[in-house]
Amino acid sequence: MKKWVQKSIVIMVAFLTFGLITPTHEIWEAFDQNPSNRASIGPSAGTSTAEETALPIEQTVIQEDPIDYSSLLVDAAKEQSYKKFGTKIGPKISNEFDSIIFPKMEEAIAMTVEGLDDTSLASLTISEKPSGNYGEKIFNISSNESGKDLIRFHVRTEKRPQEGYYYNFHYHSAEDDFMAHNNLGDIYWEKNTPPKWLS
Repeated sequence: MKKWVQKSIVIMVAFLTFGLITPTHEIWEAFDQNPSNRASIGPSAGTSTAEETALPIEQTVIQEDPIDYSSLLVDAAKEQSYKKFGTKIGPKISNEFDSIIFPKMEEAIAMTVEGLDDTSLASLTISEKPSGNYGEKIFNISSNESGKDLIRFHVRTEKRPQEGYYYNFHYHSAEDDFMAHNNLGDIYWEKNTPPKWLS
């Protein structure tokens, strides 16, 4: 092959690959040694290709982690609680709620769902409409399969003489037909009347 054709091919390959790949001398030797086979550009018998020398690639099987429905419930529980507190109450009681009340809520949720299988856990939902004004409801956890509540979380505003207002957090469970008042703790507001929920 003429030198100017070889040079133009080298320049073209270098230009198209931004100089990362330059044709090796093996290609030109293959052309020169076997003039009848000029149409096929391939490795000669003595050379090895990247495919032949490449190490086998380990195939990694990506397994999806099982969904932790309990932690999803806990995350939704916290979200609904802060939704109920609103922007007026939330910032003032958030530290005590996170450190005292919410860990007890987590325990109550864990006890409620501990005997359920994954299918039953996947069917649990949290109500998304906490009550406003001075209503007690924060959220309920219910089963989509049965349509019944398993546990109900409430907060009641209490006025104590000489002290002021407190928020009493508690829950009711389906185990005793929601009769017992299971206390989670109290958070002090102040002597002035607290704002309405969701405000």
